[in-house]
Amino acid sequence: MSTPKPYKFIDDDDINLTNMVREGVSFTYLNKLSDHIHLGIDEWASYLHLSERTIQRYKKEKKTFDPIYSEKIVLIELLYKKGIEVFGDEEKFYAWMDFKSIPLGGVKPKELLDTSFGISMIRDELGRIEHGILA
Repeated sequence: MSTPKPYKFIDDDDINLTNMVREGVSFTYLNKLSDHIHLGIDEWASYLHLSERTIQRYKKEKKTFDPIYSEKIVLIELLYKKGIEVFGDEEKFYAWMDFKSIPLGGVKPKELLDTSFGISMIRDELGRIEHGILA
């Protein structure tokens, strides 16, 4: 039995990211990402402001997500990539995302993924952690 290939996060190349968002992210892509970063369809539905049924329709119809949803998917993936780099360990970062954070208003970072402002707040906090500036 072969070992599954490790997940490879997308590159931070603005041109490629722009094209990827414009073309739309496929459900298959979202599903692979979800498996890797431990987010369920119910969580994605909340973050994308879509119903689970609508997300399942993307799967069934083999449609790509509209650019507005694709962009959010890509932003969340890039955030997770950065978080894993900062923490140096996936499981430590995933645990941090599920732990209430005083600098982020006493909520779990994961709860802020539904808005671009929330994603930006998490990214800023990761920058502070990376540079040893703890609140």
